[in-house]
Amino acid sequence: MKLIVGLGNPGQEYNNTRHNIGFYMVDSYLGKDVSFKNKFNGLYYQTNISDEKVIFLKPQMYINLSGEVIKKYVDFFKIDISDILIIHDDLDLDVGMYRLRQSGRSAGHNGLKNIEKCLGTQEYKRLKIGISNNKNIDTKDYVLGKVGSDDLLKISEISKVVNNIIDDFIKLDFSVLMNKYNHK
Repeated sequence: MKLIVGLGNPGQEYNNTRHNIGFYMVDSYLGKDVSFKNKFNGLYYQTNISDEKVIFLKPQMYINLSGEVIKKYVDFFKIDISDILIIHDDLDLDVGMYRLRQSGRSAGHNGLKNIEKCLGTQEYKRLKIGISNNKNIDTKDYVLGKVGSDDLLKISEISKVVNNIIDDFIKLDFSVLMNKYNHK
C-alpha cells in the first residue's frame, strides 16, 4: 500500500497559497469528482492504481502538525515508511521546478520537521515543488501568500509532470524514478 500526501493548510483562506501546493497537486491528479473521506484529521481517498492500493491524504491540521496526521494513517493502515511520498512546497526551487528526494533534512520547512519528529526518521520520500522565494517578504507571509497568475500557469504546467511522477511512483523503484525525472 502506498501513501501519497499533499501538504497544505485546511480552510478556504489558504486556497491557492504557496504553502498549499501539495493539496493542489493531489487535487490535480485525482480530479474534481473524487469524494474524500474524513479520518484522523485528514481527508483521504483510497483507490487502486496498477494493482496497488493507494491512499491520497490531505492532512487537515495546520501544515506544522502534518506529521501527527500522517503517523495515524501509517499506524492504522500499516504503511511502511518506504511507501510514503510527501508532496510539498520548496522555497529553494524556482516556480515551475520540482525535485524528487529519497530522504533529507527539513531545510526549515516546519511541516517536514513535524513529519520527521512523528515518524522518527528523515528517511521518507518527497517531491519538492518550487515556489521560489522573495527575500523582501517575511517567509511566513510569503508561503501563506496567494499564487499569482503567471506562477499559477507554471504550476499548472508541472502538475502534468507530477501526475506522471505519481503514476510511476506506484510502479517504479524510487532510484529509477529519480533518474527519470530529476534533471540538472
